[in-house]
Amino acid sequence: MTTQRYADKTVLVTGGGSGLGRAMALAFAAEGAAVVTIGRRQEAVDRTSELIAAAGGRGFGLSCDVRDASRVEETIAAVVARTGGLDVLVNNAAGNFIAPSEQLSPNGFKAVVEIVLMGTFNCSRLAFDALCARKGAILNIVATYAWTGEPGAIHSAAAKAGVLNLTQTLAGEWGRYGIRANAIAPGPIHTEGTDKNLWSVGDVEKQLVRSIPLGRLGEPGDVARAALWLCSDEARWVSGACLTVDGAAAVHGGSLNFRKAWDAMAAVAGEQKH
Repeated sequence: MTTQRYADKTVLVTGGGSGLGRAMALAFAAEGAAVVTIGRRQEAVDRTSELIAAAGGRGFGLSCDVRDASRVEETIAAVVARTGGLDVLVNNAAGNFIAPSEQLSPNGFKAVVEIVLMGTFNCSRLAFDALCARKGAILNIVATYAWTGEPGAIHSAAAKAGVLNLTQTLAGEWGRYGIRANAIAPGPIHTEGTDKNLWSVGDVEKQLVRSIPLGRLGEPGDVARAALWLCSDEARWVSGACLTVDGAAAVHGGSLNFRKAWDAMAAVAGEQKH
């Protein structure tokens, strides 16, 4: 069952061409929002728009690299011009790959940090005026390892930790304008990207599932449903929060349990490089 909590609202989802971004875009559209997805590949966001239309929703996609501040500014201006405003910004665009820290190049570290952290800042800062006009909401997608670090993912962990801090800082600074800022920290999730780059290594998925009390990896819909609530008026007194969506893994020794799995992936990555 769905409601129409987002009727007459505009939602912008970065990294909306696949995985979590696509799932959230479809969920917001199902509840009445006009959904704009952005990503580096036009064909990917166009496909999301096609799926939204096929389900009876409204939306369109725009090509945009969140690392490019000038392009982000142009894109947000186009969104406001075409839809009349902006109510929700979902910063989901990310990059990740497994690499032991001693083998990670400075360029590899920079690439992930620029997409995740700089991209989130660029979109949030350049959407400020539009969000301020409608007392909108920002939702940032982080990860449970933002608190703990993660073997084999120092670039992503550092960037996600920065985004978590950014979320809390914006909540404190922009609350006076009526803007809320929150985050979701997913645990291990099945998406096209993670299935290809992470869970396909050895028996890592089996190891991870054994560490999750609810007995499975997450699905994009698990995160999408949480996003719908956090960005809605039902959560209008919630800001500066981070909602963990991970099947209780983080409170069940998450970092320690994941360590073996990530170490296995890092070892395989190192062997493949050599």
